[in-house]
Amino acid sequence: MALEVLDGGWLTTVQDLGRPGYERYGIPVSGAMDPFALRVANRLVGNPPGAAGLEITLSGPVLMATEPCLVAVTGADLTLQVDGREMPMGMSVFVRRGSVISFGERRRGCRAYLAVAGGIAVPPVLGSRSTYLPGRFGGLDGRALRPGDRLPIGPVSGHLPERAGERPPPHLTPAWDDCPTVRAVPGPQDDHFTPEGLETFFGSEYRVSPPSDRMGYRLEGPPVACLRTEMISDGVPPGAVQIPPDGRPLVMMADHQTTGGYPKIAVVITADLPLLAQCVPGESRVRFRAVTVSEAQRAYREMMEALEAWEQTGAGWGL
Repeated sequence: MALEVLDGGWLTTVQDLGRPGYERYGIPVSGAMDPFALRVANRLVGNPPGAAGLEITLSGPVLMATEPCLVAVTGADLTLQVDGREMPMGMSVFVRRGSVISFGERRRGCRAYLAVAGGIAVPPVLGSRSTYLPGRFGGLDGRALRPGDRLPIGPVSGHLPERAGERPPPHLTPAWDDCPTVRAVPGPQDDHFTPEGLETFFGSEYRVSPPSDRMGYRLEGPPVACLRTEMISDGVPPGAVQIPPDGRPLVMMADHQTTGGYPKIAVVITADLPLLAQCVPGESRVRFRAVTVSEAQRAYREMMEALEAWEQTGAGWGL
């Protein structure tokens, strides 16, 4: 079984939940920018949460199924089509052999996730099938998809057509907002900033600038006043908001470097990183709201408990 790539789209890569454990060697975790959406898609087709799928950015690919398969697309609405007929987002869809999967106009969001029953079975690198573009490894030869590629699909069990039409419960369908307010924990270097700088950051609206990518989001807006712009490099977690000398915030995303020397005014909570992942560079705007570590932990627990409870209802089918 395979998906044959007829058109790679603007930027389509193989991603799973990443490769933790190698940051000490300078290798980022990478993985899906919106892991929540990928997990929902995997559950819809009966895959384990960490199965590899496709991360589709802004403009979708064109794929042909070499054998019957079951697919689901979540995240950004890029108008899923099978043989030219529009199919619902966030629903498992049975695809016949020889059928063509494509995408139309972008309606909302930035990144969609296509999961196929059996998962994308490219060889793992350091325990993950995620593509790390700057390092040119993982996924399919460490690069984005292009015409002529063939994506191998892992084995499946069960009768695929019977699984078509499944949707997630309403509480696992994200609310879309072109100008989200994301929660962030102040620090760890918030003492490097003036009170006015902190007020500016948490009280202003920022535009996600066009150069933003999987490594980080550059924000355009009021500059943040900083007392000290240099420091000894230390670890950089996902969602860290660095303030370089020009005062324009940088939010670290999935492919971010593992260390950095700019002071970090705040860290976006894990539960809200999917909101940022769906922001469109050059269009979306974002605000930040300060929360405590306890609030961040509670939000993550609530998100994961709801997701895992639903994932368990599909245990025993698929892989």
